[in-house]
Amino acid sequence: MNRLTGKTCIVTGAARGIGEAIARAFHAEGATVLVTDKDRETGTRTAEDIGCTFHPLDVTREADWAALADSFPTADVVVNNAGITGFEDGPVAHDPEHAALEDWRAVHRVNLDGTFLGCRYAIGAMKAKGAGSIINISSRSGLVGIPLAAAYAASKAAVRNHSKSVALYCAQQGWKIRCNSIHPAAILTPIWEPMLGTGEDREDRMAALVADTPLKRFGTPEEVAAVAVMLASDEATYVTGAEFNIDGGLLAGSAAAPG
Repeated sequence: MNRLTGKTCIVTGAARGIGEAIARAFHAEGATVLVTDKDRETGTRTAEDIGCTFHPLDVTREADWAALADSFPTADVVVNNAGITGFEDGPVAHDPEHAALEDWRAVHRVNLDGTFLGCRYAIGAMKAKGAGSIINISSRSGLVGIPLAAAYAASKAAVRNHSKSVALYCAQQGWKIRCNSIHPAAILTPIWEPMLGTGEDREDRMAALVADTPLKRFGTPEEVAAVAVMLASDEATYVTGAEFNIDGGLLAGSAAAPG
């Protein structure tokens, strides 16, 4: 339980969901954890519950990253987790034909621009020591097309590719700064609650949503956090530019037996 002792870890979008689970896992492994989120109330409450520090951060605002750099100029691990689907405020057209340019850009501002700024900050916070781990949360949707969530899929695909560019750049400079991406599929976080509901058919809805997943269930935020812990630790010092699918076998192919 001390795999991250002595490391300073910063997690974006850590007020809830996958980010919160990663922050909790890092803290449990002995790290000094900084919870960041634009939701000050929930972020503060989460940080207090974990026993770590909260810092407000809107990942789309360069000024917020500059303020973070002033307050926390060094870091050993940065997890760029903050992201949106584009459906947070209700149904919106996100297919390639009807998506509005502003809706498309809004998703990319958070998911891609936020990750770009987070990687830039991380490099600045790690290069003096010449070592560190950058972990970018992409998605299964960054590996396949999603017709009705085209902006989300495109932004997460870009996160995947940018992670490799960052990994190669840092290696070129002779730094031991690693950058990898994690690609979760259906992970049971609050983002799914509107689709699941609280009625008697909740279990049926859950089963339907993971019917094409070989393991036939949702993943948990803790299962994503476990991979993040490994990538943050010194056990993964030869791992960079890699991607890790956490999808219950979804991208492995078909689990059906030949007829």
